[in-house]
Amino acid sequence: QVQLVESGGGLVQPGRSLRLSCAASGSIFSILTMGWYRQAPGKQRELVAAMSDGGNTNYADSVKGRFTISRDNAKNTVYLQMNSLKPEDTAVYYCKAAVRRWSWSLTADYWGEGTLVTVSS
Repeated sequence: QVQLVESGGGLVQPGRSLRLSCAASGSIFSILTMGWYRQAPGKQRELVAAMSDGGNTNYADSVKGRFTISRDNAKNTVYLQMNSLKPEDTAVYYCKAAVRRWSWSLTADYWGEGTLVTVSS
């Protein structure tokens, strides 16, 4: 089994910063891609940022220049540094990892339970 645990969410004022983290644990051979998605009330879940094991990144247009994704050297933890936060960033943020549990296995997606980020005055 693979478990993803997010942390770092909370209430912040517009213009301030917040850092999210997600740690993967369990039976893991390698993690190809780790990323962050978010879902606001009444809206569809959308990709925020993702990073491959090779260091390639992908960002939503709405967060480019404000958010930065990073991974540690062990490739089992992903971070999301969120700067210049706006009210429209308010959402539940979910961590997703594309995991190979064994060298011969297929890649499967695993999701965290989510952490709430609220941007408000």
